[in-house]
Amino acid sequence: MRIGIMGEPWETRLEDMRRDAALLQASGGATYWLTQVWRYDALTLIPVLAAAAPDIEFASGVVASYLRHPMTLASQALTTSALTGGRFTLGLGLMHKPLIEGMFEMSYARPARHMREYLDILLPLLAQEEVSVSGETVSYHGGMDVPDADGCPVMLAALGPQMLKLCGARTDGSITWMTGPETLRDTVLPALRAAADGAGRKPPRLAALVPVIVTDDERAARAQAAQKYAVYAEMPSYRAMLDKGGFGGPEDYALIGSEERVREQIGAYEAAGVTDFGVQIGGEHETRARTAEFVAALAREYAP
Repeated sequence: MRIGIMGEPWETRLEDMRRDAALLQASGGATYWLTQVWRYDALTLIPVLAAAAPDIEFASGVVASYLRHPMTLASQALTTSALTGGRFTLGLGLMHKPLIEGMFEMSYARPARHMREYLDILLPLLAQEEVSVSGETVSYHGGMDVPDADGCPVMLAALGPQMLKLCGARTDGSITWMTGPETLRDTVLPALRAAADGAGRKPPRLAALVPVIVTDDERAARAQAAQKYAVYAEMPSYRAMLDKGGFGGPEDYALIGSEERVREQIGAYEAAGVTDFGVQIGGEHETRARTAEFVAALAREYAP
């Protein structure tokens, strides 16, 4: 299992990201996952971070398909790949219906069809091939020419049956959040593998991104996590995964406790078949520093 860090989307600043990328570099970690929200642009920032961490993979985790045309995203992804020396993985997702319809006043009708059509355009363009797609949700007729770019892997945020089938059949794996190890083992991974096998693809990657707080005051940390991550329980797809995993809320999904306790819980993800474990470092001040030290030790333990 590969150990990485997920940048905290709401609070992380540039100096925090540089520090965490340097931590991964020094400890032999694998991947820095940078999500895209209404803050820093992930694909613009990744080459800057990658220059300071020459052995680390960088991945967007994730970019919303509805907000960027696939031609635009292909150009951005190929540029990012070229500027990182091929150390970039494009993480892609739909975003959530309440956000797409409420914040952007865009249609979220037929999301699985939208993603199929999106990939019909995006994947050939990443290979710099001509495409001609007249879709119901997105269209493009043309090509792509980004010199010195050799494409990049694509991973898809997928939880429902249709998206998991699409993910396994057409991409390199799935990126998950708010999804516990039992659900990954019993539902997500079997669906991914079956779709990949049916399409003649290699076994898919499965990334679990999880908040972690290493502390002796578990009660206080869990209360903090309940407040910080409350918004995720309001997203229908995440709420469904929390319910399926037996979590009362996002604070129960977070891994909180001593080094020994957290290490035991991470072992459940490894046993479930997770290939990539991304830690979102939680806590404040001394707690965050302790969690970062734990992540460094974990990365050294799992380094090839």
